Amino acid sequence: MKSDRLDDAVAAVARGRLALGAAAFAAPGLTVKLMGLGRSADGAADPGRDYVTRMFAAREIALGAGYLLSRGPSRRLWVRLGLAVDAFDTVAALKSRGRLPLWVTAGGAAISAGATAVGAAKVARDLVR
Repeated sequence: MKSDRLDDAVAAVARGRLALGAAAFAAPGLTVKLMGLGRSADGAADPGRDYVTRMFAAREIALGAGYLLSRGPSRRLWVRLGLAVDAFDTVAALKSRGRLPLWVTAGGAAISAGATAVGAAKVARDLVR
């Protein structure tokens, strides 16, 4: 099967999920700091935030690996699952507007909306083929 730009873009999103998931799982404190979420008010580690970050990491690893390790109809299912997650992430970012710094909200929304667009394009193309 010949690869094309859209397939390459979906694979790049999947590889990005794996990289982000691995980094977030290994270093949740650094991950939230880089995302602009920082640490608790007293500067101490936040075990609850680290736990939730690692849950996010597991989700990203599963979605990325699921897509990259699947073929055919199974791969189409993983694209749809990723599309749903990315759409919810975009809504979550938009709902945080005014509660987080603008750059955090805009960055999160831009990344998830971009992944949503790639996933939607792939799903749409798969439906007409």
